[in-house]
Amino acid sequence: MKDHTRVKELKNYLKRLNNGEALEEVRADFVDNFKNVEAMEIMEAEQEMIEEGIPIEEVQKLCDIHSALFHGDTRDERIANAEKEVANSIKRNQEKQSIDKNEKAQELIAIDGHPLNILHRENDELEKLLKKAKKDLNSSQELSKDLVNLLPVIDHYAKKGDIIYPHLNVQYGVSGPSNVMWTVDDEIRDELKKLVKETEQNDEWKKRTEDVLQRMQEMIFKEENILFPAAALMFTEDEWNQVSRDLLDFPECFGITQPETIEEKPSENIQINEDEIILPGGSLKNEELRAIMKSVPLEITFIDKNDINKYFNEGPKVFKRPLLSLGHDVFSCHPPKVEKMVHKIIEDFKSGDRDQVQIWMEKNEKPYLVTYMAVRDDNNNFLGTMETVQEMAEIEKHFEKKLQKSLSQ
Repeated sequence: MKDHTRVKELKNYLKRLNNGEALEEVRADFVDNFKNVEAMEIMEAEQEMIEEGIPIEEVQKLCDIHSALFHGDTRDERIANAEKEVANSIKRNQEKQSIDKNEKAQELIAIDGHPLNILHRENDELEKLLKKAKKDLNSSQELSKDLVNLLPVIDHYAKKGDIIYPHLNVQYGVSGPSNVMWTVDDEIRDELKKLVKETEQNDEWKKRTEDVLQRMQEMIFKEENILFPAAALMFTEDEWNQVSRDLLDFPECFGITQPETIEEKPSENIQINEDEIILPGGSLKNEELRAIMKSVPLEITFIDKNDINKYFNEGPKVFKRPLLSLGHDVFSCHPPKVEKMVHKIIEDFKSGDRDQVQIWMEKNEKPYLVTYMAVRDDNNNFLGTMETVQEMAEIEKHFEKKLQKSLSQ
C-alpha cells in the first residue's frame, strides 16, 4: 500500500522549488527527513502524483532532490552509492512481494536474440563509448568524435519509446517511471544532437557534454534495474515475440544486430480471399487493395473515432509503427512532449474546428511532411484520423532547380 503521507511530503518539496527556494536547501531537508526512504517507494510516489495529474515536468524535479540522498566525496562515489542503494531497495521490495524481478530479467537477457538481450548488449557497447568519452573530456577534438559515435543511442531510446514504454503504460498501467524516463530520453537525445552540431567547444560546451554523458550513464542503470525487470515480469511470451518483430524495423545500434530468425510479421500471413470491395470509383479485390496500400509512397496510419490505432500500411517506415501498438490509444505512442499536441489536433477534428493539420519536420537530415486529416463519412460524421508521412527531399530539389533556373534567366 502506498504511503500517502510520503506523497504529501514529496509534493511539498516540489512546491518549495516552484516557490523559488534554493535546490540545495530543499535537498538538505530531504536528506534529514528521508534517510530511510526506499528508491522503489519514491518511484511509487512519483507514479501516484502523475496519476493525480501533476505534470511530468514537475515530477522530474524529484530526481534532482533525491539524488542528494546518496552520499560520497566525489560525483562518481555518489553515483556508485546511489546505484547500490537503488539495487538494494529493489531487492528488498522484491523480497516483500516474493518475486525476484531482476532474476527474471537476467533469464531473458541470457537468451540470444531476445529483445532484452539486444537492448542489454547495446547498453554494454554504450558504456564502453561513455567510458572513452569521459577520458577524452580534456581533448575537444577527440570528444567531438566520441559524441558522433554516441549518436546511435537515439535509436536505442527510440526502441524503448516506440515499443516498451507505450505497452507498459497501456497494457499494464505502468505510466509513471515510463513517462519520466521517456522525457529524459528526449532531453538527452536533443542535447546530444545540439552538442554534435556546435562548433564553439568552450568550457560551457565541455560542461554540458559531461552532464549529458552522466545522464546517459544513469539511464543505463535505470533501464537495467527498473525498466527491464518490470517488462520481464509483465510481458507475455507472445508480446515478446511481437517486440522482436517490431525491432526489425529499427536500424542496427552500436553494432548489435537483431536476428532475423523470427516468424514473419502477421501482415505477411494474412489469408487473402477473392471477395471484391465495391467502391463508388470501382471495385478492388482484397489482394489488389493490399498491394496498392503497400505501394503508396506514404506512411499511413488510421486511428478510429475512439483514438485507437487500427491500421498501419506495410513497408519500411522512417517514423516507426510497431504492430504491438495496434489496439492501443494513439496518445500512448507519442513521447510526453508531443502528446498534448496530438490531443489538441484530434479534439479539433472531433469538434469540427479543423479538418487537416500539416507539420514539416526534419529527420535524418531529410525533410518530411506529416499530415493529419479528419476522416468523415458522407454525413460528415467523424470516423477517425488519418496520418500520412511523406519524404519531401526530391520535391524540394525539384523546386530548388526551378528557382535557380528562374533566377538565371
